[in-house]
Amino acid sequence: MTARAALFDVDGTLADTNHLHVTCWWEALRQSGHRVPMHAVHRAVGLPGADLTAHLLGPAPAGDGDGNGNGNGNGEYERIGTAHDVLYATWFDRLPALDGAAGLLRRLAADGWRVVLVTSASGTELDALRRAINADDAITACTSSDDVEHGKPHPEPVREGLRLAGAEPGGAVFVGDTVWDMRAGTRAGVPCVGLLCGGIPRADLLEAGARAVYDGPWDLLARLDTSPFARTAPG
Repeated sequence: MTARAALFDVDGTLADTNHLHVTCWWEALRQSGHRVPMHAVHRAVGLPGADLTAHLLGPAPAGDGDGNGNGNGNGEYERIGTAHDVLYATWFDRLPALDGAAGLLRRLAADGWRVVLVTSASGTELDALRRAINADDAITACTSSDDVEHGKPHPEPVREGLRLAGAEPGGAVFVGDTVWDMRAGTRAGVPCVGLLCGGIPRADLLEAGARAVYDGPWDLLARLDTSPFARTAPG
């Protein structure tokens, strides 16, 4: 019998950071001369940085320097990503966890679930997010952009989370707040739970594959016994 895995996105799911990312990406784009509406940036949050820039500005010739062919040959896309990272880093000491985040992770761990964070954050950013959530005692492992070749909505990050937990898709639940999360989990064969606290509409999350949608981690925690977690058996 394999383990049960509770897989969690972080930004917008456990930490109230999506709109900080929107502001930082908007400003980074503005500094490079791109006027992108904030609502468009918001819908792109959840993609890895290079993919987010390409999603908003379109693909560009290889040679940008990020290794993915995203750029215009003079490093512009790489500079946009760096500007976002510098702006966002100013918030590291005050990133806010969402209500119920730590309690939800601890409840699942106490119930025998292996909790794995599945995020595109890495390095000092991931460290800051984990400090904000303050539930390391409940976290079995985490997978970041450093551990995979493709980010969400590709299923690779979710599959890596399953591997770290020693679980099969049928013995796992993936919780996220964006359509990219729902698509990644669905493509990996994992039941998905959507949260509205990241600002994406319920209908969009359901269309992207969510089995159930809750207001936030506090709401999921309160209704855990009737959620997809209650209907998931070890794989």
